Amino acid sequence: MEDNISLLKQWVEESDNIVFFGGAGVSTESNIPDFRSVDGLYNQEYDYPPETILSHTFFVRNPQEFYRFYKNKMLILDAKPNTAHLKLAELEAKGKLKAVVTQNIDGLHQAAGSKVVYELHGSVHRNYCTKCGKFFGPEYMAAADGVPTCDACGGMIKPDVVLYEEGLDSEVIEGAVKAISKADVLIIGGTSLVVYPAAGLIDYYRGNKLVLINKSTTPRDNLANLIINDSIGKVFAQL
Repeated sequence: MEDNISLLKQWVEESDNIVFFGGAGVSTESNIPDFRSVDGLYNQEYDYPPETILSHTFFVRNPQEFYRFYKNKMLILDAKPNTAHLKLAELEAKGKLKAVVTQNIDGLHQAAGSKVVYELHGSVHRNYCTKCGKFFGPEYMAAADGVPTCDACGGMIKPDVVLYEEGLDSEVIEGAVKAISKADVLIIGGTSLVVYPAAGLIDYYRGNKLVLINKSTTPRDNLANLIINDSIGKVFAQL
């Protein structure tokens, strides 16, 4: 393990074109629940399975239940950036990290100071009226009783998060692909690499310094040049 950390340190020190691709494991250390871990949302009792609730069809047909789940489980506004978020922002400020590509919707990378962040699945911090398009912040959503509605036209508000059955934003995908394809070092952290199409983006990497940091194995371990099976925060604390 020490040898792997030393090699990662060397690659980070030598590169000024690093891209980080992260998943839920980056946020769990800020006490945001992971959908697929043993203790994650997928293993908790609810009226419907999370993958059903978090679908576009369910949002349209049963917004009351959608928002009961969403506000209870996903709209977590008191979370703080952890070691991984802060270290990535620090690397960007030093000119070494060119972009963060994240599957998370919590905005913690920006809260830590990261500027170039491609949010593949959107953000709880952006919310729009489905009728007139007016923007609302997350505090408005949290304070709403039941289904949040627009204070201008009364329309239902939707979080700017990508639900099941919805496509990813083309501009976000384009930016992420460009960053990954040009990267010298690609560090993948805190993701099981099973969620597509997001996980497929790493196929655009052309380099030979692919780092996988995850507590458990992933389907892409055979492609990695360096594997560290540990928590992302613990590893980044040593950089």
